[in-house]
Amino acid sequence: MENARIKQNYFFMKPFAIITLLMISLSSIAQDNVTQLDWLTNLDEAKEIAKEENKPILVYFTGSDWCAPCKALKSDFFETEEFATRAQNLVLVMIDYPRRVDIITEAQRTYNKEVIDTYNPDKAFPTMVMLNKKGKEEGKIAGYSSFNSYKDTSHHFTFVDESLAKYN
Repeated sequence: MENARIKQNYFFMKPFAIITLLMISLSSIAQDNVTQLDWLTNLDEAKEIAKEENKPILVYFTGSDWCAPCKALKSDFFETEEFATRAQNLVLVMIDYPRRVDIITEAQRTYNKEVIDTYNPDKAFPTMVMLNKKGKEEGKIAGYSSFNSYKDTSHHFTFVDESLAKYN
């Protein structure tokens, strides 16, 4: 009798375990698809693509290893399906200003400083700047507080939506 009950429990638990593993796998695949955005690190390259594809350029200024609001904005805004959908209509550029020297090359650091001096002279992080396909600034939004505003990214979505509406 005891063996029959063990076999019966095993019979019911096996499909449950398989379904659970399948759901976990699909969940991680879906999350990977959201975070796989095509970020460029060269604004000149972005301008060429923007001209070819007739898209605006979104430049994201971040301090990837030291800026807590940048890290929060990355997970609360950039790594969402809502942003991924909008990103299809943008050329994305990430300009990182890390403190650690092993994150980007010295050449990239020098280049990033030049871009920061031009489009983010106040050195506010995080900052998003929308450029037209020629590199002319069309709008800017700076800052993010995931603590005081309950992770409210509505201002950032409004900024992107209004910029896209003007462009089209």
